[in-house]
Amino acid sequence: MYEAKNSRGNSYPIDFDPEAMHAFLDGQFGKSRDLEIERISGGQSNPTYFIAHGGQRMVLRKKPFGPILPGAHAIEREYRVLAALHPAGVPVARPILLHEDGELLGTPFYLMERVEGRVFSDCSLPDLESGERREIWMGLADALARMHSIEPASVGLGDYGKPGNYFERQLGRWTKQWRQSSSEPIPAIDRLAEWLAENMPSDDGMVRLAHGDFRMGNLLFHPTEPRVVAILDWELSTLGHPLADLGFCVMPWHTSPDEYGGTLGLDRAEFGIPEEAEFVARYMAGAPSVASLEPFHKVFALFRFAVIFVGIADRAMAGSAAAADAAEVGPLAKRFAERAIEIVEGGKHRV
Repeated sequence: MYEAKNSRGNSYPIDFDPEAMHAFLDGQFGKSRDLEIERISGGQSNPTYFIAHGGQRMVLRKKPFGPILPGAHAIEREYRVLAALHPAGVPVARPILLHEDGELLGTPFYLMERVEGRVFSDCSLPDLESGERREIWMGLADALARMHSIEPASVGLGDYGKPGNYFERQLGRWTKQWRQSSSEPIPAIDRLAEWLAENMPSDDGMVRLAHGDFRMGNLLFHPTEPRVVAILDWELSTLGHPLADLGFCVMPWHTSPDEYGGTLGLDRAEFGIPEEAEFVARYMAGAPSVASLEPFHKVFALFRFAVIFVGIADRAMAGSAAAADAAEVGPLAKRFAERAIEIVEGGKHRV
């Protein structure tokens, strides 16, 4: 493990040779005496660094070392999305280069332009004034609509995944994962799997780029304006249905603050947070060809996340994740499933 220092003199562990990187960047952009490398903290599965070389301010994303499951950590796919969407006016960082040869840094990597902005991890936006919160949520809706306004084939992404029957395939995947879990029984998840299968909407032929994790914490907002300047973390993206992303985006209206940072139970009017219907209407204004958001799409999003929480807890119990993870997210599987049941039953949320 190597170390690098930033301009403040702080040392950071990095998993590649900084001298090799310096020489590579000199060859790409011209020689510079200065190179700053800073590891970005957070939960990224792909190691991510800020790179400053001469006048270039960049972000480096690379694969981790060690065995990698097929299709996982596919930074090549991330780069392909950026290269397709940036010229189309979707707010993403400008891609700079993809280096697929693993010899230089030990794994393939890519560089993209560093975009300055703000990241909000809490959906209630506690650090903002009431009037700003609504506009930030509207900015999120606008960015999602802009992304979904692009037909994948028109930007070279027509073969980026399997088109059609997205929800049917996804339901099969997540139901299988749930049934293979060693977790304690959660009857609500079983009930949801059955309900979703019985209420599957017919495929309407709509195919768009599905981000897979489109949420407040994966967006970079302008430093002073309520608009998204970069959509981040494309690792889960594929061809899919736009209502999968929209259903995922409205989960904060159906979960409480202690349930992965939702807004249920807050006085949203006082906070300045729009109601779900207003948020969805803003999205639909920018994506008029998308069908209506139905209970199915919201239930599916909560079901998917419930199974994801089960998987995290399973890995923690197997020793491949922090033990604290099981204690923190294990109970959320049952609670998210129960929130989905509330939608199925059409009743009021319990807070």
